[in-house]
Amino acid sequence: MIKTTHFGFKSIPETDKAHKVAGVFDSVAERYNLMNDLMSMGLHRLWKRFAVETSGVKAGSRVLDIAGGTADLSTLLIKHIGESGEIWLTDINNSMLTIGRDRILDYGMDISVAQCDAEKLPFPENYFDCVSVAFGLRNMTHKDVALKEMLRVLRPGGCVIVLEFSKVWKPLQAFYDNYSFKVLPAIGKFIVNDENSYRYLAESIRVHPSQEELKKLMQHTGFERVEYFNLAAGVVALHRGFKF
Repeated sequence: MIKTTHFGFKSIPETDKAHKVAGVFDSVAERYNLMNDLMSMGLHRLWKRFAVETSGVKAGSRVLDIAGGTADLSTLLIKHIGESGEIWLTDINNSMLTIGRDRILDYGMDISVAQCDAEKLPFPENYFDCVSVAFGLRNMTHKDVALKEMLRVLRPGGCVIVLEFSKVWKPLQAFYDNYSFKVLPAIGKFIVNDENSYRYLAESIRVHPSQEELKKLMQHTGFERVEYFNLAAGVVALHRGFKF
């Protein structure tokens, strides 16, 4: 029997998801940052700063930025870890990672870059003080496997931070749905000539686990002291968990 998974609202073979998600990000990579600013009215920058502040990273920390793409988190994290720290910017998508790498070079920063699958991380056990993933978990085929890999590479006492779209406050649901399914695809069509990718974005948010569901998944994976912080009335949530 063929195992299936979500690709937005569609059910597809698990083996097809990575390829389809790659197609989405190959299409939008060049104007990904511009679209983030337009879609969130710049709020994504505040969400990412909050994620970095909540991570607790400090001078000398080792950090793994998964699905880091255009390096928004990495460029913030490096300011906290200093020259004695270490950051690995990773992404499964070459188009996104290339933009992130070039951005790092333009800024004159010293960050290691690797293209890899979050479900098969090429790093040793108990190595990183912090693992971060921002707006990438919902695109992974096996979220539980990816979370187990994050747990594996974390050192005892280290934390994972997961910044992701979540379930909005119910009174705002109708407005948010209208914005997601009508406005976002229209912006995508105008800016990147690709409304389908942004329709997938809206759909992928709806099938992603809620705040409590993701908390339970992280606990089941083995993370402890799991908590979450709702941002923008639950449009986005930051989950944090520790390894002990």
